[in-house]
Amino acid sequence: MKNGISDSLIDSVAMYYSDKLLQHGETPQGVDWNGVESQVLRFVQLCQIIAPAQAFTLLDFGCGFGSLYEYLSHNFRDFAYLGLDVSPDMIAAAKNRYPTANAKFVNSSQPPEPSDYALASGIFNVRLEHTDTEWLSYIEATIAKLNAASRKGFAFNCLTSYSDRDKQRDYLYYAEPGYLFDLCKRQYSRNVALLHDYELYEFTILVRK
Repeated sequence: MKNGISDSLIDSVAMYYSDKLLQHGETPQGVDWNGVESQVLRFVQLCQIIAPAQAFTLLDFGCGFGSLYEYLSHNFRDFAYLGLDVSPDMIAAAKNRYPTANAKFVNSSQPPEPSDYALASGIFNVRLEHTDTEWLSYIEATIAKLNAASRKGFAFNCLTSYSDRDKQRDYLYYAEPGYLFDLCKRQYSRNVALLHDYELYEFTILVRK
């Protein structure tokens, strides 16, 4: 057990995403997304946390093989990126894909150092065989990590409980947007934004410090 998250939960998530990478390679499907367009749309929402025209450091919590780094490279100039993932196969792929000076990739669930911003995309969606209670505890513990690992702010996304019932899947977790907004507002910052107006069955929360 580390910071309220069981080792077995972390191991099951690592295995799930390693299997996805093996099946689909370095594609959006390899990190369990539908396609490039929706993945970029998620990055656009998350990166609203970043103050424009300023150099920054960023932690990508659950980085996969580094797609967010590629997006940042096309849209921002002066930044240093740290990608963190529990899947060793994802980290190996990321290191091979982006051997650049401003990118570092680490196989861990513990941020090794604080950054200006911490982002998490998609890591709260696939709960597998874990109960809703276990998964919500994991989300809350991870949000606390994002807060501790960021100086200027953090952002994350979740599938929404407002998703159409006939499209929901048993192995996925659909979070209550209001609950997580309230959690962040009460515990982490007075400046919290809930983005739920883009064309995906999910929401993004931005926490500015």
